[in-house]
Amino acid sequence: MRIDERIAERHPDLTPQERRAAATLLEHLDDLATYRAAELADLAGVSRATMSRLFRSLGFEDFDEVREHLRTLRSTGEPRRVDGAPNTEALAAAEHGAILRAVAHPRLPEVAALLAGAERVLVAGWRNSYPVALHLRGQLAQARDDVRIAPVPGQTTGEELVGLGRGDVVLVVGFRRRPSHLGAFLDEARATRATVVLLGDPTAVGHAARADVWVECPLQHELAFDSYAAPMALVSVLADEVLAARRRAGRNRVRRISETYERLGEVE
Repeated sequence: MRIDERIAERHPDLTPQERRAAATLLEHLDDLATYRAAELADLAGVSRATMSRLFRSLGFEDFDEVREHLRTLRSTGEPRRVDGAPNTEALAAAEHGAILRAVAHPRLPEVAALLAGAERVLVAGWRNSYPVALHLRGQLAQARDDVRIAPVPGQTTGEELVGLGRGDVVLVVGFRRRPSHLGAFLDEARATRATVVLLGDPTAVGHAARADVWVECPLQHELAFDSYAAPMALVSVLADEVLAARRRAGRNRVRRISETYERLGEVE
């Protein structure tokens, strides 16, 4: 298991000081080899003993073992070219593993039921998360009414939250290199009394407490840029389950949309 996945798994059991140390590790995974353990502790504002306890809690004997674990990983989201030709078989295997973990998430049926039964659904995402959010909105709109996307290009998000309440769902896509205002948006969404679902990679675990449902989805980053194959597969499975849950209402909506396409001549 990758160190970021170990941190996500252990996060609820960590002390506040260990969480600070874990956050520092996540921020510096790409250049961790340039630090000593004592320097990391100082950077996190924790004691060296706390940093050592965190390493052991994550299953590492010491900092040397952490560095060895990270030598071949590019984990901050910053594009970094890997020297040499990529191993296509290894890449395909890594993608396959990530997709399997994503689509087997135990809370997907719960999220699908929430999306199928909500009065209104708002899907939000920024930066690299926006294409995932937009694709999810497009799939859900085939199965049910009143699915919105935020932010609308050129607009802000405040107006999208006003009017939401109990019975509505806000699904926030928050993969890494997130905007700094994501936490505030989640808090504001919770304040509407709508059900808030957060979908993100393991580094978003610090925001999980702000959501009613936390869905962790891995990213593959063996190359310079993150691969979103696993999130897109998760979107496909989630939308499929929503359509199934909508039953006749979902099938009727799909049929009416197809008929509208034909009348408008929009689709070949």
